[in-house]
Amino acid sequence: MKPYKFQPYLRTTIWGGYQIAPFKGIYTAQPNIGESWEISAVPGHESVAIERGIIGDVDLGLNLAQLIDKYKGLLVGERIYKKFGNTFPLLVKFIDSRQDLSVQVHPDDKLAQKRHKCPGKTEMWYVVKADVGAKIYSGLKKSITPAEYEKLATAEAVNGHSPMQDVIATHEAHQGDLYFLPAGRLHAIGAGNFLVEIQQTSDITYRVYDFGRKDEHGNPRELHIEQAKEAIDYQVWPEYRTSYDSTKPNSELIHCPYFTVNRVVVQVAAEIDLHTDAFVVVVCLWGEAHINGIHVKQGETLLVPASENVLYIFGNATFLTATM
Repeated sequence: MKPYKFQPYLRTTIWGGYQIAPFKGIYTAQPNIGESWEISAVPGHESVAIERGIIGDVDLGLNLAQLIDKYKGLLVGERIYKKFGNTFPLLVKFIDSRQDLSVQVHPDDKLAQKRHKCPGKTEMWYVVKADVGAKIYSGLKKSITPAEYEKLATAEAVNGHSPMQDVIATHEAHQGDLYFLPAGRLHAIGAGNFLVEIQQTSDITYRVYDFGRKDEHGNPRELHIEQAKEAIDYQVWPEYRTSYDSTKPNSELIHCPYFTVNRVVVQVAAEIDLHTDAFVVVVCLWGEAHINGIHVKQGETLLVPASENVLYIFGNATFLTATM
């Protein structure tokens, strides 16, 4: 089983920019592309296979759920198939923020199941590039109670500044920065960031503050202040940026119950065994290479089947890998 490439879903947003298409080598007139969903099992936006390097490949045109139903554990791994069935458990995106995104929070599995009958949303961000002065907002910088949160979130903004902004930790963004965002952590992507987001397959977001932004009809965008109240982790943590050894050719960035993510740098050739019995998603951040016989370049993403998940790489490139 050879790796799959999928058709990206390019999503226009009111805060989206102009970097995703050129980064991926795509020519499109679509404006304000804020997100490219690289691998998705979200209903209505399931990724569709477009390339596998096989002449007359009957799998091309099938979506991710159909491919999992066809190959089951051979594609995603027996352990993963037993737990998730035909639903792919990860959602992988590129995000380009020309403006600040809303301050938001995601519920954990327990709350999401209770309210929405779906998984929660733990995610991570890897900053591919950032403008000078760009910010990442992650976590609380001072302790507040649920009652204090509600008061802050409903307070009137003064000169475009909300009191909510005074309690959220703000970080200067730099290329290669890494943020782990467990469900419950308040967060927002600041203007001028281009990043990779890897998350649980869930589209449940509670918007807490949106900088007074209006939608395309001139109305304030919906907030979810009451829903977020029970979801927020009110603890103040000592550090919100995750450190890793950037000098190593294969560095583990995140290891949590929902995904394991590595950063891999290859010069000429490498054999990478992530010691997993599951699929491997490979996101190319820079350069180009052949992985298990499939050519991949900057901005492209591969799904490597569980049955063939040792990576044989020839080329010069930097990747993120995600597995479980």
